[in-house]
Amino acid sequence: MTGQVRHKGAPPPGPPQGGRERIFVEHDSGPRPFMRGILVHSLTARGLSFEDAFEAATAVRDQLRGRGVVPLVDVARIVDDVLRERHLLEDARPPAFGPRIHVTSPAGSAPFSKGFLSQSLLAAAIEPDDAFDVAREIEGTLVLRGHKEIDRHELRRLAYQTLERRFGARTAARYLVWRRFQEPDRPVILLLGGATGSGKTSLALEVSRRLGIQAVLSTDSIRQIMRLVLAPELVPAIHASSYDAHRVIGRVAPSEDPVIEGFLAQASIVSVGVRAMLDRAVAENTSLILDGVSIVPGLLDLSPYAEKAHVISLVVATLDVAAFRARFEQRARESRRVPHRYLENMEAILRIQDYFLELAERYEIPIVDNDSADASVLSILKHVCETLRKVGGEDAAALL
Repeated sequence: MTGQVRHKGAPPPGPPQGGRERIFVEHDSGPRPFMRGILVHSLTARGLSFEDAFEAATAVRDQLRGRGVVPLVDVARIVDDVLRERHLLEDARPPAFGPRIHVTSPAGSAPFSKGFLSQSLLAAAIEPDDAFDVAREIEGTLVLRGHKEIDRHELRRLAYQTLERRFGARTAARYLVWRRFQEPDRPVILLLGGATGSGKTSLALEVSRRLGIQAVLSTDSIRQIMRLVLAPELVPAIHASSYDAHRVIGRVAPSEDPVIEGFLAQASIVSVGVRAMLDRAVAENTSLILDGVSIVPGLLDLSPYAEKAHVISLVVATLDVAAFRARFEQRARESRRVPHRYLENMEAILRIQDYFLELAERYEIPIVDNDSADASVLSILKHVCETLRKVGGEDAAALL
């Protein structure tokens, strides 16, 4: 059997069945078949309707026929010409068509990703749509400049300049601060404490997504593990909810609030597991977001972590009682699990929240009034980046 050698730039030998000559597009890695369906998908991603994208892709294919192997830049030009002729170019976003751009760093090279870039921009405390628009603008800038590769620090500089122009210096600085702490010598640990139902877990998950922190844990999970190991007879407090633990721990001093005493008895036990999670994050140099009712200001001694991690504490509260109650009512309607007796214990939950607020004032811990989830997420992001900026003692120019 005689082997055939095909040089780079030459299409596969022989026409396909059916007699119609195939079209090939020259990429860096060699020629690839032109596929109208792929172009339709690309054009719809740029904002065109399917009908307009299909008709434009068909027109592009017709212009390419008979040309054999077509350079990718020529295809991009023909696409723009077709869109311009059909008065569609102004409706289309900057093209993802064109030479693939690589981001270089000492660790190697990786393809530029608009999605990854927009994800990293979320740390600047901007809305996801705004982050994607900025990433798309940067992609368009790189394409127009003809970049085939860009250094990671230069891309970071371009992102900073774009954010500064669109949103101001403070927002742009937040982006740089978090990029600096994504490669930390010490992990960033965010603690979100607050009463049951204040929205801590939802905020923790969204903040983790925007900051790219993979480790997210709730003290409810720690308490559940402890329940499997420790019998109710030994530690009854963890086998109840935070708002009714006082019913199982026995009598307290007449001068004390039984709800608060029961709550603290439970939190003190769970804090053992919290310390274990903090120790692990430090040992693995892994950033962590930990939320829960058992993260009580002043209960956990954080001084041992002062030189080992950047620990940032916040208290989450819902100060509007009507909104607080409505959240429990909605949870009761939507939950498929055994319903908790939140509404029946609303008074106890509010007493615990008031206690959190008192401790936040005493220990000078910022309070996030969670009346709007979107606003609360942005508030947390701003506080995290501003705290890290003060710790690092660096201005934006030093981080570029």
